[in-house]
Amino acid sequence: MSASRRRGTGTNQEAVRRHNLATLLGHVHHSGGVSRAQLTERMGLNRSTIGDLVRELDELAVVHQSTPDAGTTRVGVGRPSLDVNPDPDSVHVLAAELGVDTLDVARVGLGGGVLDRISRPTPASPDPDVVVDLVVEMLRELLASATTGSRLVGIGVAVPGVVNDATGLVRFAPNLGWSDVALTPMVASRIGLQVPVRLGNDAELGALAEHIRGAGRHLSHLVYLSCDVGVGGGVIVEGLPMRGASGYAGEVGHQRFDNGSARCRCGNTGCWETEIGSHAVAEAVGCPPDRMHELEQFLRPGRPVPPALRRLGHSLGVGLGGLVNVFNPEVVILGGVLRWVYPLVRDDVLDAFESWALDAPAREASIVLPWLAGDSVIVGAAELAFTDLLADPVGSLARAEGALTAVLGV
Repeated sequence: MSASRRRGTGTNQEAVRRHNLATLLGHVHHSGGVSRAQLTERMGLNRSTIGDLVRELDELAVVHQSTPDAGTTRVGVGRPSLDVNPDPDSVHVLAAELGVDTLDVARVGLGGGVLDRISRPTPASPDPDVVVDLVVEMLRELLASATTGSRLVGIGVAVPGVVNDATGLVRFAPNLGWSDVALTPMVASRIGLQVPVRLGNDAELGALAEHIRGAGRHLSHLVYLSCDVGVGGGVIVEGLPMRGASGYAGEVGHQRFDNGSARCRCGNTGCWETEIGSHAVAEAVGCPPDRMHELEQFLRPGRPVPPALRRLGHSLGVGLGGLVNVFNPEVVILGGVLRWVYPLVRDDVLDAFESWALDAPAREASIVLPWLAGDSVIVGAAELAFTDLLADPVGSLARAEGALTAVLGV
């Protein structure tokens, strides 16, 4: 066999090994811990190969092994299979959610757990430079709280608007007043760390998080509705995000609704988000504009439900019927302020939904609240930030070690 052939074979074997490492780490990260026996079954590899892969990830300090609890039920006889668990203190990401009223940042460990977080009001005039400076300040504050030696492998940013992760561009975020903002380069240059910065639409990331860890787990078709001032939709089809040709899909809040006459921030009139967005909710329940941060208090169970909120519920149900007709999901997950609204006007929503949705897709769809509550979007941003690590653990960790060395000056 020629030397060139030997080199080619070695390269292929190395590619397979790194692919298997990535696949195994993905199972551990998404499951929050899984036994070696389950990994053997899921990946279709023999026990020896699984053992070698786990050992390598253990040496990279991204997983650790443990004996299962005595009360854990195991199939079969003999010594129980070791559990493989993610090490959240060794590897983490930073995630940011840019909202119209609030900026949230979190440090999230491998395995998906939120380790630390900070929230601050969005500047009154959300100039991109001002917002990015504040977000980077918050991210640096979280980074300083990380365990010594913990490796940062990515940063994910969620934006309520039309974005393109490939170019790092916020094409249009009307509720922030942004157009053609090169957000990824701005964040990357100002944080000054050699780690990937990824950008995503808030609704799409909410759908991703609920698909991996929440109400859409183990389902292949779902719609996640993000509702703050704006309304966006994240759609999972056949287990994959539906992004559209350039990543701009999901702007369901800007469909014209009924005979709506309210002016939308996008410039059009009668968009669905003017009927069900947070400002419409606040108006329906009598929450003053200067108390929007207290809106949840106006939507507590047990409070009287005003007729205006019931009408809003009807508008929500009609729109949901249209989404179900188009996408035929297994579940529709109501995020943002809608998770407070829906329990109060459930009957109004369902009456309108059942009258508007076609019978066949309506029978297959459930309307549910997010399991991750208010964390769906920021957890989704964290999942986006883990993309490079889960695609190539060896390469990603090597880059993270270099960035850590540069920061520590050693």
